[in-house]
Amino acid sequence: MDIVNILITLAILLFSVIVHEVMHGLVAEKLGDDTARDAGRITLNPIPHIDPFGSILLPAILLFVGSPIILGAAKPVPVNFENLRPRKFGMALVSIAGPGSNFILAILLALPITFGLITGVMRDIWMQAVIMNLVLGTFNLLPIPPLDGSKILASMLPDRIMYRILDMERFGFLLVLAFLLFGVLDKILLPVIIVFLRIFNLS
Repeated sequence: MDIVNILITLAILLFSVIVHEVMHGLVAEKLGDDTARDAGRITLNPIPHIDPFGSILLPAILLFVGSPIILGAAKPVPVNFENLRPRKFGMALVSIAGPGSNFILAILLALPITFGLITGVMRDIWMQAVIMNLVLGTFNLLPIPPLDGSKILASMLPDRIMYRILDMERFGFLLVLAFLLFGVLDKILLPVIIVFLRIFNLS
């Protein structure tokens, strides 16, 4: 992959993960928690969101080794779930908002391709953005701390178990990396991509 394609890939990824995090913050704000707003994180300016590992190093490594799945992350938007009203349902809504934004982006990007409004080189870039947002949305719904899916699951459980799951966030990323390295994520993500592309007549 040449440097131009790498930069395009990283730009798409960065925009997608920033939208993801901003949506967490916006929904949290609507439900009573201003932590993200106070931290200056409800913005599309990439600088406050960039995480050296998740936004740059991880996707660069995956690109370098030729991984079929390119993942990345922005710095997590701070949310105080205790401020949310309702607290546990609010926690689920805030957590769903990030992956939901990626699925909405994927649909909005897919429609112009489906109707033949985008062709040539731009179609390839648009398709890359569609697939990347599908990957981000599906990946983040996995019930593995610190991914959003674990918080959605935790919000449905008694407080004692919920806090135990939240406390596991610092260790969960190792499991995510193991899934990635051993190809487990491919088996989860690829069927979602294939079904989506068929629905929108993009395959």
